[in-house]
Amino acid sequence: MQRVRSMVSRPRTLGMVLWAASRFSMGFAMIFPLAVATIAPVVVFPSTAVAQDDEAASEEPEAEGESMLVFYYNALGIRYVVIFLALSFGLVALLVMCFLQIRKAVLMPPAFLAAFEAHLDSKEYQPAFELAKSDDSYIGHVLAAGMGKLQSGYPVAVEAMQEAEGEEAMKLEHKISYVSLIGALAPMFGLLGTVDGMVGAFMIIAKSSTAPKPSALAIGISQALITTLIGLWLAIPAIACFAIFKNWLQSLNGDIDDEAMRLMARFQNMGKK
Repeated sequence: MQRVRSMVSRPRTLGMVLWAASRFSMGFAMIFPLAVATIAPVVVFPSTAVAQDDEAASEEPEAEGESMLVFYYNALGIRYVVIFLALSFGLVALLVMCFLQIRKAVLMPPAFLAAFEAHLDSKEYQPAFELAKSDDSYIGHVLAAGMGKLQSGYPVAVEAMQEAEGEEAMKLEHKISYVSLIGALAPMFGLLGTVDGMVGAFMIIAKSSTAPKPSALAIGISQALITTLIGLWLAIPAIACFAIFKNWLQSLNGDIDDEAMRLMARFQNMGKK
């Protein structure tokens, strides 16, 4: 009986396996086309998108018919081109002038100092005064002012030197102040161009009865952005150079004052004549 039962149960088990296998094959046959249909666009569309991107990339160089310089010129317009060119040339000229003049070798010429001290060592005070008076340097003017007041006493001579130092420092500060002026004006003109460009873009929108073309709006927007960009390009180096020149000038003022006081210290015990 057990053998009979086992023989009967085996066909049932085998039948159940065959039934499950047939069901799985039918389900896979139904799911596979759906999976292919779902995956196919993911596989196919990237290739078509790449092809479209390649076509767009191949068309972009043809659309770019002007250089960046021409684009900037057209976006700025003749008014802002003239303004920024004038500011640029003025800034370059001022920077070159300041770099050439605000130097220790120019404000305190070594040859002049050596000759002046040699006259003092030889007690040739009048030739020393004439040398300082004929010299056009910063320290030359300071020493000439001090020696010109020695007859009134050493304290008066020191006071005269301090006044001369203040005048010479003020002249140099006036020169470097123009660098700061350009650093302040450049972003202001950039802001003016920004407002001007945005007003032009909104005027196009206001006057158009239909939706305006993006190319028409891009003219005003590009002017707004590029004027701001160029204004910052000019303002940043101008402000940085002004700070550098100001620090240099303060340091040189201290060096000139120390050197002038060292040279004039030998007259400290001189009384009034």
